[in-house]
Amino acid sequence: MAENEQWERELVTRLATAALNEQRRARRWGIFFKLLTFAYITVIIVLALDWPGGSGTTEGKHTAMIEVSGTIASDGEVTAESVNAALRAAFKDENTQGVVLRINSPGGSPVQAQHIYDEMRRLRKKHPDIPLYAVVEDVCASGGYFIAAGADRIYVAPSSIVGSIGVLMNGFGFVGTMEKLGIERRLITAGENKAMLDPFSPLDERHREYAEKLAREIHAQFVGVVKEGRGERLKDAPEIFSGLIWTGERSVELGLADGIGSLEYVAREVVKAETIVDFTQKENLAERLAKRLGAGAAAALAEFALRASPQLIR
Repeated sequence: MAENEQWERELVTRLATAALNEQRRARRWGIFFKLLTFAYITVIIVLALDWPGGSGTTEGKHTAMIEVSGTIASDGEVTAESVNAALRAAFKDENTQGVVLRINSPGGSPVQAQHIYDEMRRLRKKHPDIPLYAVVEDVCASGGYFIAAGADRIYVAPSSIVGSIGVLMNGFGFVGTMEKLGIERRLITAGENKAMLDPFSPLDERHREYAEKLAREIHAQFVGVVKEGRGERLKDAPEIFSGLIWTGERSVELGLADGIGSLEYVAREVVKAETIVDFTQKENLAERLAKRLGAGAAAALAEFALRASPQLIR
């Protein structure tokens, strides 16, 4: 009799435990699908509220402003794609009285800078009645100045940093460190110059000379752009193209800039359209959420699925 009672108690305990486990599994999956539904609805709402519209036409005469802020690169803070799209929208707007690039950039990709410069020149020819200016904030160096050179006039603050018209190719060499640590470099290439400037191999003098030649060619292109953009305003000073930087005041003296002035000053006194409209192409909220939360959300969902799956198949 006692054995039967013990058996019944164990059976009841097992059934109760199984029922509780089943409820927990159901609750986990219920929460999962509720979160999934909530996320889906949130994305739909965000897309509906923040979907980028067409450029359209603004109301009232204005100065069109485009931010060029940060490193210039195809995947950086400033890209030719975004800046050129903003330029086209600004010039297309029938109420635009003048376009201003507000630049605060240490430089970056010469290719991206060249694309922006070329589009600036093209749009300026296409819309001869709309002036194009550059206003420098803290820094307008290297690729940043490459872009600025495409403007009709460049305005700076007295303490802005301007210039750095040069080309930099840098890296590190770890050969000595590897020898001290007893590390052997094993490198197999097809093509005698494929491993050029490899940081784990001794620097070949032929490769150094080739890299210097490459840098000089890119520098010559940069110099050509600056001379084309600035013309006779440039002073006859060899140090202009040496890679040095200057204050805004000194850059005006050298002909690298045309005067002292802020965005508001240029809009009010030069363009004669005090109202400023921002045409900068910014990521919408949906894109920012996708970039910042996408990876984290995916990892969290994957972890949840991995933890839940053993319970599901038990």
